[in-house]
Amino acid sequence: MADQADPSPAHPAPHTQAHVDELVDVTVRRSPRYGVFLALGAALGILVALILTFSIDSSGRVADNGAVYSQGQVFGFLALVGVAVGLALGGIVALILDRTIGRRSRTVRVDHETVETLD
Repeated sequence: MADQADPSPAHPAPHTQAHVDELVDVTVRRSPRYGVFLALGAALGILVALILTFSIDSSGRVADNGAVYSQGQVFGFLALVGVAVGLALGGIVALILDRTIGRRSRTVRVDHETVETLD
């Protein structure tokens, strides 16, 4: 068997790249992070529920239907309501900030570079 050269080179030639540059006008504006506002609202709701749980003396209290609720149950009920209200308030605050900050958008000119790989 004769030594034959490998038809495919060990190191292929590098791909040629073409750069296309153009100037483009884009609008830049700041936007609040909604997740942060929602999380802060939920945390505030839990904090308010915790404060209300310990400020209300629920030891030995009997509800109108004759049930006795422990402090953990009272905290759970208040936390459910507090988290829902906190999420709503955090979302509303984020929307208001987005509307007021969104008005201050500006247009800037950027250099848009596109790289195409040619085979």
